[in-house]
Amino acid sequence: QVRLVESGGGLVQAGGSLRLSCAASGSIRNIDTMGWYRQAPEKERELVAQITSGGSTNYADSVKGRFTISRDNAKNTVYLQMNSLKPEDTAVYYCRERIRISTFRIGDYWGQGTQVTVSS
Repeated sequence: QVRLVESGGGLVQAGGSLRLSCAASGSIRNIDTMGWYRQAPEKERELVAQITSGGSTNYADSVKGRFTISRDNAKNTVYLQMNSLKPEDTAVYYCRERIRISTFRIGDYWGQGTQVTVSS
């Protein structure tokens, strides 16, 4: 069984920074794409950033230049460094990882979510 545990959310003033972490544990062969999504109240969940196993990244236009995604394969962990935070970044942030647990089994796993609140 695979488990994703997120940490690092909280309350910060506009212009501040936070760093989110998401660590995977369990029966993991390897991890392909890792990403961060967010969902604000009454809005759909949206992709914030993702990183492939080769290190290629892509970002939502709204966070480009402010957020940086990275990964530590030895720790099965993905990070999201968020700088210059804005009130519109307020949301629950979820990590999502595409994990291979055996030769023929691969699936998408989600974290439980962590609240990020940016005050103006």
